[in-house]
Amino acid sequence: MPPSKTYVWQRPGWPDLRYDAAAASPALLRARESKGKLHGMAHAIGIEGLEEVMQELWTREALSTSAIEGEKLDIAVVRSSVLKRLGADEYGPIERHVDGLVEVMQDAITGHARPLDADRLCRWQSALFPGGTSGIRRIAVGRFRDHADPMQIVSGLPGREVVHYTAPPSAQVAREIEAFLAWFAATAPKPARGSARTANAPLIDGIARAAMAHLWFETVHPFEDGNGRIGRAIADMALAQDDGGSLRLYSLSRQLLLERRTYYDALAAAQAGDADVTSFVIWFADVFSGACDASMQVIEASLEKSRFWASHARQSLNERQRRLLQRLLDAGDGGFPGGLNVEKYLKMIKASKPTATRDLADLVKQGMLHTAGRGKALRYYISVPGWKHGRTNETDEPA
Repeated sequence: MPPSKTYVWQRPGWPDLRYDAAAASPALLRARESKGKLHGMAHAIGIEGLEEVMQELWTREALSTSAIEGEKLDIAVVRSSVLKRLGADEYGPIERHVDGLVEVMQDAITGHARPLDADRLCRWQSALFPGGTSGIRRIAVGRFRDHADPMQIVSGLPGREVVHYTAPPSAQVAREIEAFLAWFAATAPKPARGSARTANAPLIDGIARAAMAHLWFETVHPFEDGNGRIGRAIADMALAQDDGGSLRLYSLSRQLLLERRTYYDALAAAQAGDADVTSFVIWFADVFSGACDASMQVIEASLEKSRFWASHARQSLNERQRRLLQRLLDAGDGGFPGGLNVEKYLKMIKASKPTATRDLADLVKQGMLHTAGRGKALRYYISVPGWKHGRTNETDEPA
């Protein structure tokens, strides 16, 4: 059955996507300003100071790109793969499909200067599904889809499904991807060897190009599964090519997850439109700006942790206290609802109540924690300048 709607890939002008540079200029300028501030902050810290930030951003990206697809990954397992891929000497348990995802993310960014071809795309998809299954369903792995049934994005209960999008038939996928890859190579900031710019592939703003690449790939939807994760890796690769570097300084997927509903709506609107994708480029630029702003917050949080430990470098702490302080710092301002009390602390450690009470009292004495309330309402908060811990009433002032 042919699709009931007419999609962009069926309209005149496909696949020559275009955008109005003047109309998109304000959003692209905002995105570049946010990226410039982020790079400036990162440069001031230096590579060594960014190690913890990089681990956090890589972990966020892996968790988020999977969560967009409805898959919840174990954060500890993700961190183990991130540590492994970033060259750490020690890391925890590894799961093949998680490690494959992190490897794809790494290859897209650190290998951004290498050509993107069909074989590389297929290897990426294979890495996501090392067992050849998606859940309990067997899928075509390491090759483009070839089934006769329509490739559709569907929601709703069986018998009441809503078709949101129908991709090009499987028989068209090979030539659709060939056209996409030729465009991606020709429009790169530095065209891949053997590629050349033509009148049909002019120099495109790098952020706009990432938006168009992601939309184009998702429109073709060449694989049975994994298209979203690979499409976001392609956007990351395009952004890395625009930067000319291989550091992950933002988590695009984290921002897309936060805006998941508008993400789906923006894709659906562009796929139901024509070859003018200006609206999608503007939307993507705003999302990218948000991702850069969020990364600056991550960097500032990392700096706050470093300043805290530096200011208390001479204090004597046992391992229980050190772990507690790190957990409170990781939670951030207001990230530990209701504050900390002895009972909550006892759930984190293997110790007696008198030992827990002494630990907390000692940290208060050393100025690393402060208290609010009295008696059963006594709560402990980490002493980081500027942190309010969600307390706004005068009666909540530190004791």
